[in-house]
Amino acid sequence: MASAQYSFAQEAVAPVDDKKSTTTLNAFVDVYYRYDFSQNPANNRTSFTNSHNSFELGMASFRLMHSVGKVSMVADVGFGQRAKEFSYNETGITAAIKQLYVSYAATDWLKLSMGSWATHVGYELVDEWANRNYSMSYMFSWGPFFHTGIKAEATFGKAGLMLGVANPTDYKAAPLNSNKFILGQFSYAFTDDIKTYFNYVGGKRHTDSAKTNQYDVVVTAKVNDKLNFGYNGTVNTTKFQVDNKYDTDAKAWWGSAVYVNVDPSEKFGVTLRSEYFSDKNQLVAMSLSPVGAAIFANTLSANFRIAGLTIIPEFRFETASNDAFFDKEGGPKSGNASVLIAAIYKW
Repeated sequence: MASAQYSFAQEAVAPVDDKKSTTTLNAFVDVYYRYDFSQNPANNRTSFTNSHNSFELGMASFRLMHSVGKVSMVADVGFGQRAKEFSYNETGITAAIKQLYVSYAATDWLKLSMGSWATHVGYELVDEWANRNYSMSYMFSWGPFFHTGIKAEATFGKAGLMLGVANPTDYKAAPLNSNKFILGQFSYAFTDDIKTYFNYVGGKRHTDSAKTNQYDVVVTAKVNDKLNFGYNGTVNTTKFQVDNKYDTDAKAWWGSAVYVNVDPSEKFGVTLRSEYFSDKNQLVAMSLSPVGAAIFANTLSANFRIAGLTIIPEFRFETASNDAFFDKEGGPKSGNASVLIAAIYKW
């Protein structure tokens, strides 16, 4: 996911002519309208769709890629609410930078990169054209968005390995006196159609010195050109520091989601995402709620494709183990539903 092509696996770098150079420029925009049946935008606890009964601008994004021989660079910028939430720790023009890194292909199996890139953790991506649901999962929303540091990516036949050191998660510049985080990914392709990715990110938060570790797995399986599946499971553990000592018991949030993607034709597709997300310790999504809860969220999205334009009508229904949602007056309720329609153009 952290590669320029946003693929899950870390691709091998093939030998090329040192004199040959390539340049690619991509652009896309997305807009949407969302209606919450409880008429309360506080019910939305996932990224980028925090609105009700409003037409919204998502993001205008531009990505430039250039390579000369074994050296390459990626400059990826975005403008709009989606980019602002993605770079929530940044201010000014730096908030527009989604990815900015340089790479060197030391051999045909090893690539070194330094800069800032989208996280390798999870199934979904910040760029909406790369997802089939418009609204995001809980796991994407409360996991890492990006990393800034250095990484090495190696391929060995069907296996891939990535190791890296980075600033604290979602920081382009490290806060004063903060610790570095460790990144890792192991991937294996059983066949061209069945691939697995085991992801890790961990370190000590500078805000409260808590130790965090996130373990994540992604599986993709293609049955044929009309049917494929995805799976994402993740767990994030936190050990808090009390009186200069760490609790022996770690608190955690975790999630698991299945994606069913059906494409009857090139111009039409349907995706069902079913996600179970547990935040009973009120660490992330439920941190501002009166109670901790586990949420079962189902999102059904259609994709109508017309050249570079994709129209996504979407229905989302969620139920919680406790009264974690709100009605119009702010009273508690255990379930919620919303609809939206989005338009995405990619060039």
